[in-house]
Amino acid sequence: MAEPIIQFDHVSFQYDSQAEPTLHDVSLTIARGEKVLIVGPSGSGKSTLGNLINGLIPHAIPGKLTGKVTVCGQDVAASSVFDLSQHVGTVLQDPDSQFVGLTTAEDIAFALENDGAPVPEMHERVAAVAKTLGISGQLTQSPQDLSGGQKQRTAMAGVLIDNGQVLLFDEPLAALDPATGKSSIKLIEDLHARLDVTVVIIEHRLEDVLTQPVDRVLVIDNGQLIADVTPSDLLHSALLPQIGVRSPLYLQALTAAGVDLATVTGIASVQTVAAPHLESRLRAWSAAEPAAPRRQVGEPLLTIQGLRFGYDRHTQIFKDLDLTINRGDMVALVGRNGVGKTTLSQLLVGFEQPQAGTMRFAGTDLKTLSIKERADRIGYIMQDPNQMISKNLIRDEVGLGLDLRGVPAAERDARVDEALRICGLYEFRHWPISALSFGQKKRVTIAAILVLQPAMMILDEPTAGQDWRHYTQMMRFLESLNQEHGMTIMLITHDMHLMLEYASRTIVLGDDGILMDAAPARVLSDTGVIEAASLAETSLYQLAQRFGLDPDRFTGQVIEHERQGMSHDE
Repeated sequence: MAEPIIQFDHVSFQYDSQAEPTLHDVSLTIARGEKVLIVGPSGSGKSTLGNLINGLIPHAIPGKLTGKVTVCGQDVAASSVFDLSQHVGTVLQDPDSQFVGLTTAEDIAFALENDGAPVPEMHERVAAVAKTLGISGQLTQSPQDLSGGQKQRTAMAGVLIDNGQVLLFDEPLAALDPATGKSSIKLIEDLHARLDVTVVIIEHRLEDVLTQPVDRVLVIDNGQLIADVTPSDLLHSALLPQIGVRSPLYLQALTAAGVDLATVTGIASVQTVAAPHLESRLRAWSAAEPAAPRRQVGEPLLTIQGLRFGYDRHTQIFKDLDLTINRGDMVALVGRNGVGKTTLSQLLVGFEQPQAGTMRFAGTDLKTLSIKERADRIGYIMQDPNQMISKNLIRDEVGLGLDLRGVPAAERDARVDEALRICGLYEFRHWPISALSFGQKKRVTIAAILVLQPAMMILDEPTAGQDWRHYTQMMRFLESLNQEHGMTIMLITHDMHLMLEYASRTIVLGDDGILMDAAPARVLSDTGVIEAASLAETSLYQLAQRFGLDPDRFTGQVIEHERQGMSHDE
């Protein structure tokens, strides 16, 4: 057996702010050179596990630790964060939170400066690692000015520069467009193979990670290690839906067609998956299954005409953009990082002002409304929940908007409780927000907007940091508001699964405006748009292509079948 590099020996951990332990008696071993994926629902203890590997627990995050964690031969509790950083490099889900330099080169060199390395050596090593990661051309740029993928590569360079033995990635796909996410997973695999490092990935998006090989998957639920298996064994089991983690879409297609997963070989990839009579069974199922229904179009609610905006005279984001959102739409706004998706939402809510053009909401010119008046009509949930939170306690944060509007106490409490239940937060209602995971904080901000009952909601990356169970609960509620009460919803997303499942319409933004405005399955069947907008083919598209099925029709059928199955389960 290979030499152990990470060992947990009966480890339990309880945060000072919590009444119960987050991890319960966890024992595991990761061997030198392995590539391991850690999955589990939101709040299950995955990030706590990661923070024990890099030493943030117990040295920077207080709590009660029992058992022993050993990394690269060092007892984590007896070492320091600095000592452990020589061995473990961590790339966070939000790269911005770990940048310290004014330029990309300075940021990459930060660890070397701390170590007192000679300047010529720093220049040489920064250039070498930048070349390895393909970012040599951005060394003079500010890290904050980079795209999502470039930021992640810069963060990777900052940890690789130290020649650490372990690379830890915490939700590496959370803020990336699909194409960039796919290339990032490929890059991690390349680094693993070339540098012979141990790689630990913490990620909700199982299917996206498994596009590249993984040695083992550690499954965490309720603070316990409930499985330590190969990807093949995990996908053959019924464990994922039981804990609220989504199985790959192509396997859902096989299940819909009545294929017994026990008979499936090559299950870890859509390119290799096989089963007896698979093609004929998929064809027969698709022929018998009705096409996915199309939703009716309502009257225009938001009308944008001739919109022009740029952050400076050299960078024009929108040039005469025309767009209409109809009442009752559930719209997915997609496109590559930096194309203007978040900028458009900020223009709508008044954080930015257009240079030309008109924006009318329910017949009212938005430029005549203050930010507060717009907020009563359009609810906006930012991508980073930390930018929206201003209270210490969950219940106080969710009720803040109602307090500012003078809502009576009894109505306020009832609306807050309902929003907390919908977002899966009611049991945590008296917790401090600082004790929550990124995904749980995201749900707090959504709950804080839900209580205001706006006519339209804009959610920027609603599934970032969310496991399938929790975002399904939220999205089902949003869908009921959309379909039963006519609320218009715009989802700014990189999550192609979410787009297929819930959006009635997809608007694809490109450098020259709108590339496509169509049903989600149709968008993801257009290879030209996929490439231009940095989207990614879904595994349903790839499965349909393999067996000569209509990708648009087949994708819609599988998604609708899954939705109907979930409705029956409820």
